[in-house]
Amino acid sequence: MTVHSSVIVKTPKVLSHRAGLWWGLLGVTAFSFTVPLTRVATGGFSPLFIGSARAVIAAVLAIIALALTRQRFPNKAQWGRLAIVAGGVVVGFPMLSTYALTTAPASHGAVVIGLLPAATGAAAVLRGKERVSGLFWLFAGLGAIAVVAFAALQNGGLGHLGWPDLLLFSAVVAAAVGYTEGGLLARELGPWQTVSWALVLALPVMAASTAAAIAGQAPTADPAEWAAFAYLAVVSMFLGFFAWYRGLAIGPMAQVSQVQLAQPVMSIAWAGLILHEQLTWSTLAGGAIVILCAGLAVRTRLDRKTP
Repeated sequence: MTVHSSVIVKTPKVLSHRAGLWWGLLGVTAFSFTVPLTRVATGGFSPLFIGSARAVIAAVLAIIALALTRQRFPNKAQWGRLAIVAGGVVVGFPMLSTYALTTAPASHGAVVIGLLPAATGAAAVLRGKERVSGLFWLFAGLGAIAVVAFAALQNGGLGHLGWPDLLLFSAVVAAAVGYTEGGLLARELGPWQTVSWALVLALPVMAASTAAAIAGQAPTADPAEWAAFAYLAVVSMFLGFFAWYRGLAIGPMAQVSQVQLAQPVMSIAWAGLILHEQLTWSTLAGGAIVILCAGLAVRTRLDRKTP
């Protein structure tokens, strides 16, 4: 408990908000490969297998890490909050986004998921009781509008947005709630401990889903698809959260979350390099606008309540 108390007390004094932004950027970079590599993995695995089996593998790694470092079990209240984290980032986002990406192009999925920073910022205000300035909401709103318009234009207009978009929007909401609660818990349990306990909590459900997926459709993946799945399990589902939750824990969460506006741009770039999806001038222009909004939102000062 001494170690955890030391983290809670010393982090705000030693680390500035810039440290939170850098840790957040590292996590976002790791996550930026998730969408294109999920698209790769769907060629040899069922969506149910991808969404659940990667959580099982990450949970095994989490159990090993928790055991080796002899972490104390969370208390009853923290287990309840960990259930929210698990429902959002272990079950909700992976499952919903994977099913959407069975038909949606990776670049399209990337820009829709670009709504996540605005959603996480809103969740941080509601749950974390962070007060933000009007300029913050202006730039965050512009970023959200930019990614929605970008997604709509790529898909042929707002009238052509279908069920994959609904799944992606639902995935955004699930992730935003999980990110916010996880960021708060990371201040109590530690960044990597938070995602590890959430994975352990979701393990029974994910293991049952994995067994059902294998029974329904055995994997027929080639080496590239197995490599993509391995990245999703080890990095997207586990290691990436080490950096991301550390950034959110340093905070402020509403500000650090805006770093994610760079994620769709990076994901689109990886989609072009890995999947050879066409990058048009509209894609490049949209990416530039998103990056601009991200920079303005991140630089906006937050009017925070005094503890």
